[in-house]
This record gives sequence, C-alpha cells and structure tokens, in this order.
Amino acid sequence: MNLNEFFTEHNKVALAFSGGADSSYLLYAAKENGADVQPYYVKSQFQPEFEHEDARKLASELGIELKEISVDVLQFDEVTANPSNRCYYCKKRIMGAIRKAASADGYDTIIDGTNASDDGGDRPGMRVLKEENILSPLRMCGITKAELRRLSHEAELFTWNKPAYACLATRVPTGEKITAEKLTAVEQSESYLFSLGFTDFRVRLRDGGALLQFTEKQQPKAQAEFETIKAELLKCFAVVRLDQKAREESK
Repeated sequence: MNLNEFFTEHNKVALAFSGGADSSYLLYAAKENGADVQPYYVKSQFQPEFEHEDARKLASELGIELKEISVDVLQFDEVTANPSNRCYYCKKRIMGAIRKAASADGYDTIIDGTNASDDGGDRPGMRVLKEENILSPLRMCGITKAELRRLSHEAELFTWNKPAYACLATRVPTGEKITAEKLTAVEQSESYLFSLGFTDFRVRLRDGGALLQFTEKQQPKAQAEFETIKAELLKCFAVVRLDQKAREESK
C-alpha cells in the first residue's frame, strides 16, 4: 500500500497533529492526495509553546484550518504520579479528546504520524493506538523516518529536519511527581538554550537540580558557554550540571 491508496480508501480523516516532522508530512500528503483531512492539536502542560507555534505555522502554510483542543493533563493523578506507563494514561486522554472533537465534526477515522522506523512493540503509546483504533498511514505504507525527511525536504516543508522532541514530562524521573512548576522551569530553560542556537538537547531534572544533555556535535559549544548558561538557569534550579556524556542525536 502507498499513501495515495491509503487516502483513496480513507478519504475523510482526522489527524492527531503535533507539528513534528512525521505528522507534518502526513498532513501534507493527505492534502496532496485529495483527502478531507482535519488536523487537531492538543494543548497541554506537556507541550512547549514552540511546538504549538510550529503546528500553527505548518497548517497555515498548507492552507488548512487547525483545530486546537485544550487538555489539563495535570488533573489526572495517574499522569502526575509519573509511573513507568505514564505515557499510556496521558495518550489515552489525548486521543480520547481528539476522538470526541473529531466525532462532533463528522470524522470517524483518526490517523497519527507513527512511522515505519518507530518501535512497534508493546509500548504504552502503541497500546493506545491499538485500543483506540488509530491508523498510522506512514507505518502501514512502510515509510521510514529517513524517507519521510527526504520527502518533506522535496515538499519544502520547514519541518523536514526538525529534531524529534519528547514531551516535557520525560524530563522528570519516573516515579517523581510531575508539577506545573517543574514543567515551567524546564520549558523556560530549554527556551533559553534554543535562543543560544542549540537545537538538540534536554534539560532533565536530576538530584534536586538540572542536568543538561547535549549531542556530541553541540557538546563543545555547551562546554564553552556553560558558565553563562549556568548563571541563567540557576534562576530556575538550585543546581545546574552539564552531562559529560553526549546524548544520542534525535532521529
């Protein structure tokens, strides 16, 4: 099956849209293949504002109305308790909100941007897709992350080389309670690092402070500017440390 065949068979779809490389290309492909596609972006405390801005920008460039839904994920104890399967509970709420909105708008089929490179094992997020009958056209059509980046580049989508960005909740260690204050501190700190030109990094909560993780390519810049970075981030954290081990680049 290819995407043209998928959208011929599923001509009216609601898209769980994040503004990332995967769902952005899928939105483009749906439009190019003549589908009636409605993207839904869920705003929550786990999504940084730049993701929201990217989602709006991409939809606008494609001339497609973006539907926005707000979900207060911090009201759910099973999410804020931050168990090892937190992603399952969160994604269940997110997809439930999208299905409710999509159904009200007349869309019965929901798709997402999971691609053929994503681990298809029994991960919490994958379980939700199966339980909620969410279709993943990129995965179904065998389109890998590398291929969709190539196709996105050819389509001149600004998201073609956008690094994968895990939600803010992943910065909090499993088992440690997630709070709005912690998420705000992380988002503000990462926003500051973006402003310095860093593009692929994480600010993680560790040992009562922040642990900064950069890729091998960005590690020299991080080391050179660490004292300046530390001075700024101490406004948010009691302790700021630089992880000497480089993190893997986001695919």
